[in-house]
Amino acid sequence: MVKKYTSMAYAKADDMLFGNSKFPVKAGLGLEIGAGYTTPELNYAPRPQAGKSKEKLIKEYERITTDAMARMVQIGAPSIVLETEHVEQMSNNPEWGGAVAHAQKTIMEEYHDEYGIKCALRHTIGDIREDRDYLQLRGDKYTTFMEAFEQCAQNGSDLLSVESMGGKEVFDYSILRNDTAGILFGIGVLGSMDMEMVWSDIADIAKKNGVVAAGDTDCAQANTAMFIAGGLLDKNLAHTIAIVARAISAARSLCAYEAGATGPGKDCGYENTIIKSISGVPIAQEGKTSTCAHSDLMGNLTMQCCDLWSNESVEYHGEFGGTTVQCWSETLAYDCAMMNTSLKLGKAKDLRDILALSDKYRDPQGYVLAYDNAYKVGEAIAKTGDNNYLRSKAAAIECCNIVEEGINSGKLKLTRFETNALAKVKTDLEALTDDADKFMSDNLTKFKQEVAVFKTENYGL
Repeated sequence: MVKKYTSMAYAKADDMLFGNSKFPVKAGLGLEIGAGYTTPELNYAPRPQAGKSKEKLIKEYERITTDAMARMVQIGAPSIVLETEHVEQMSNNPEWGGAVAHAQKTIMEEYHDEYGIKCALRHTIGDIREDRDYLQLRGDKYTTFMEAFEQCAQNGSDLLSVESMGGKEVFDYSILRNDTAGILFGIGVLGSMDMEMVWSDIADIAKKNGVVAAGDTDCAQANTAMFIAGGLLDKNLAHTIAIVARAISAARSLCAYEAGATGPGKDCGYENTIIKSISGVPIAQEGKTSTCAHSDLMGNLTMQCCDLWSNESVEYHGEFGGTTVQCWSETLAYDCAMMNTSLKLGKAKDLRDILALSDKYRDPQGYVLAYDNAYKVGEAIAKTGDNNYLRSKAAAIECCNIVEEGINSGKLKLTRFETNALAKVKTDLEALTDDADKFMSDNLTKFKQEVAVFKTENYGL
């Protein structure tokens, strides 16, 4: 049963802080997430040639795990989470993912037993329901998809996650056309519907196996918008549209926790601060430490409320300072040491505000995701009620209002290109019906005609 959030976990935005969540999560070997300290979460990818066989892949992950664990012990880091984002061979062949999880956990147990390091293993299953030309969200692919979670849960993974794809076919079509209603329909309605199904089943698997259903992220849609928007010289997509997509994604990603996930939310969910404000679950975040994978405009700000601090993903190979997983895990660990020391000295809120303010006025995306404004988006979602469409719409409108407030204050400087885009998207949103059934019916009719790969049976419609 999916129970929707209709109130906030925190009484006010200022109560939100890194290393602390309302509902900490125990996982793995002695680790508690969101219980008063932050932990590095290392994310990595095997070299392409390692995927040629199951045996080669297992050996690659054994090297990755040993390198990371050894470096953490060498520098005296007290805790670490390892995140294995599945390559397609591991999710399409669930026993491969299970074998990798078992090999990794065996090594982690040895380091925990020998040195006392607190650690946990997250496996992020690939959403194999996406084909090159279409989505098959249900049927045979769904069975294999769920079996991949089952195998990892049985063989050593402590945290289960995914970057689910529901709604992507409509979103991809709509974002290229600046179709505000289509963006809202793809992320906030179709994406939410798929999340409720997927995460109800993942939560059941986690409960049965005594592991943690961690969380999802709207990488397939909101991150796509962020990457198309690019930096301050790019004009492929307005950054104001990208942050509206992100606000909508918070209502969508929240569905995982409403269906039984407990956190920690996944690192590339830039919407996670909003989700934490509503749900109180611990979250992973990435920022300046994800430059090995991509650039963004809020590299410090995202650290403001994190419980796990991640590097996104880095390919395993050699660097001057060691292998990539050694170098990046060490960087993450020193950032966490800084945050944890500020918590002990009573200076954590000062550090949080410095991190947020260093990026808050750089771009509308950082402005809205700064914890004080993220909280406002959370309030818009929670107070709207339990309808996926209406709360997504409310989040989007509140996002526009927040950006307008920043412009009017004189602190947020935007180009004419950005302000024009903002005016259009707000006008579009305000023109949308408040009748959720009518919105659903109108958009089903439209996208069945315009998007050949949109299949209503994917959503049980």
